[in-house]
Amino acid sequence: MRSRPTETHPSRAVRRAALALLLAAATGALAACGDDEPAARGIPSGPASGHPVRLADNCGRAVTIDRVPRRVVSVNQGSTEVLLSLGLADRLVGTATWTDPVRADLAAANARVPRLADDVPAMERVLAARPDLVTASFGFALNGEDRDRRERYAKLGVATYMAPSECEDRDGGGSGDGPRDRPLRMAVIHREVRELARIFGVPERGERLVRRLEQRLAAAGRTRARPGTSVAFWFANDKAPYMAGCCGSSGIIARAVGAENAFADTQDEWPQVGWESVADRDPDVLVLGDLSRRQQTAEDLRSKVRFLTTNPVTRRMTAVRERRFVAMNGADLNPSIRTVDGAEKLAAGLRRFGLASPAR
Repeated sequence: MRSRPTETHPSRAVRRAALALLLAAATGALAACGDDEPAARGIPSGPASGHPVRLADNCGRAVTIDRVPRRVVSVNQGSTEVLLSLGLADRLVGTATWTDPVRADLAAANARVPRLADDVPAMERVLAARPDLVTASFGFALNGEDRDRRERYAKLGVATYMAPSECEDRDGGGSGDGPRDRPLRMAVIHREVRELARIFGVPERGERLVRRLEQRLAAAGRTRARPGTSVAFWFANDKAPYMAGCCGSSGIIARAVGAENAFADTQDEWPQVGWESVADRDPDVLVLGDLSRRQQTAEDLRSKVRFLTTNPVTRRMTAVRERRFVAMNGADLNPSIRTVDGAEKLAAGLRRFGLASPAR
């Protein structure tokens, strides 16, 4: 689920004036940094890199990358973790919009990367890092308050890349947490990995990462839920909880282990529902988002468990009485390489609760 911007902004007039000055400075800085910066280790440049890379449709925009990017800002955790997994930490000059700590195996690489903001960064802050590429997992993080920010970046010579999971199979071509025409597939996340690897001239790294993800998801899928086992995924908010619908990352996780998503009849990615509706469906297992951000109520695991065990509507649910809780990071529940982490955690939970079918 998308995290929401919480940054406090100056007045629009002040912002416009400041941005005009910064855009002029950034244009000069981008031209100046050019070829003077050393190439990253193991990353080709020139014709050997396979450039230019042309993407005919990147969430509604044609994108052309003429050469391997030297300075990239990633404004979402999911996109950042793909780049780090591809060994591109030395190309990252800034990250933003985090729900959780970075994946443990990427912590050392990430420690060298400046964090521009915990939430959505202002365009001025991004440009101050002098990027030649800005990547994102979600449209709101890339665009902020501006509907045309991708166009504004393009006019400055700054390329942008949006994860295809943001807009793939969206009803009417929309984006965000709304409905999809069909359930998200892991192949769309693989496409993001491969496209970013091509952009940076390291396609073989992308293929290796995709193979690892495929192998891990297949291993998680060897745990099969007992027939009829239902799971509900709660991201945040104890007043009107965001529960996963059929067609996002949580759908991939449930299908991987053969479980039934309790809200699979809802096409919205993260619909807000009432607790009476959750209690009526009485899932066998509750997946609980354990987020480090603090934007809504009940974002961390402890708050969720406290609410579930004390609320008169929820405390009688089967999953609550039996304490069948599976904790996942918010990043596990967003479309990303962490989706596989989510499948592994649910598989382990099913085994722990005795809800896995006997091995064949």
